[in-house]
Amino acid sequence: MTRTPEVLFVCVHNAGRSQMAAGLLQHYSLGRVAVRSAGSEPAEKVNPAAAAALAEWGLDITAEIPGKLSTEDVEASDVVITMGCGDTCPVFPGKRYLDWPLADPAGQGLEAVRPIRDEIDRRVRGLLAEILDA
Repeated sequence: MTRTPEVLFVCVHNAGRSQMAAGLLQHYSLGRVAVRSAGSEPAEKVNPAAAAALAEWGLDITAEIPGKLSTEDVEASDVVITMGCGDTCPVFPGKRYLDWPLADPAGQGLEAVRPIRDEIDRRVRGLLAEILDA
């Protein structure tokens, strides 16, 4: 049996970008990828505009709770994707790191968050194709 690949999405508050990315990858991977997300300074709740942007596509992330980035999260992951968290993510040899420079949806309305969601969607689909073809 082949091991399930694991992906970790990291942003500062774990409330917008990383939550949208995790929700989209979980949706598209249909259980073929283990997905987690975390933040260096987690917010209290998911960004409502990020949740609304995914809700437009029938995905619900409102029950997600922003979590604190841990060394264990990074160690367990095959791919670590950072989204504006700078140097707060620990680096371990043998891990694949990607940095996705994306606008921060914090404080933005739905109109401003839709293009961020769309760019995350494009990147998540590309990542999934890479992971499953590997």
